[in-house]
Amino acid sequence: RFLIAAGLCRASDIIRTIRDPEKPNTLEDLEVVTESCVEVQEIGEDEYLVIIRFTPTVPHCSLATLIGLCLRIKLQRCLPFRHKLEIYISEGTHSTEEDINKQINDKERVAAAMENPNLREIVEQCVTEPD
Repeated sequence: RFLIAAGLCRASDIIRTIRDPEKPNTLEDLEVVTESCVEVQEIGEDEYLVIIRFTPTVPHCSLATLIGLCLRIKLQRCLPFRHKLEIYISEGTHSTEEDINKQINDKERVAAAMENPNLREIVEQCVTEPD
């Protein structure tokens, strides 16, 4: 129980500082992510399932896939324990949530996106901690 609570705190602390791709605000400032959007479940000895449900600012947000990619990259880099990540758009908050959910949870698509230099640069700008 303590480890799950620690994992929950750690995951929400990690994503709260991700910056929005278009605005100078963080995803937390814009209420795209909140502490309640993070769920951590134990799935094995010292291994956890981390589920994130984020809420785009508008139902047709064109950057929802990019935000999901930023969440995935930041958590993959920063979580201090073995984990499986599932990232979803909060149900009913985006017009193409099903398609976006498939994209941001597909390892090949994520890898291909991060091979694109322009996309990678945007992700890096969003996930890099401010000085």
